[in-house]
Amino acid sequence: MASNGACWSLCSRERMAEPQISSEPEVLTVDVISARDLLNSGYRYLDVRTEEEFQRGHPEGAINIPYMFIFPEGRKKNEDFLDKVSSILGKEDAIIVGCASGVRSLSASVDLLNAGFKNAKNVGGGFKAWVEKGLAIRNPTADQSTASPLIG
Repeated sequence: MASNGACWSLCSRERMAEPQISSEPEVLTVDVISARDLLNSGYRYLDVRTEEEFQRGHPEGAINIPYMFIFPEGRKKNEDFLDKVSSILGKEDAIIVGCASGVRSLSASVDLLNAGFKNAKNVGGGFKAWVEKGLAIRNPTADQSTASPLIG
């Protein structure tokens, strides 16, 4: 009987040491140089920063759908995020997801993968890293300051 107890104890420890299977999908994070190369190969850039952040600059051709809204009392998740993305992008589309630093975009990528988007990748370091590497950006705010005034 003692050997059964020893086996039970050993077997229990082995079972506890088994890796746990996560229900969250694994998000592939790419650096900004790889993200730029993916864009050049046909990926779409989904920028999940706020509209204000997006207007200060973004990668050329980026689509802006905020993942979070910022209020005086804090951040609130955009409850229409998945619906808005689904209205513009298909579940089979190749998407890279970026934000300011890579945190919101990681959460957004998880949500997209859970919703059935098959090819969503996170941009590690976000727009900050994009700018630091000197990659091309579009800056609508600067464009507006040099444009002629609207007449109307």
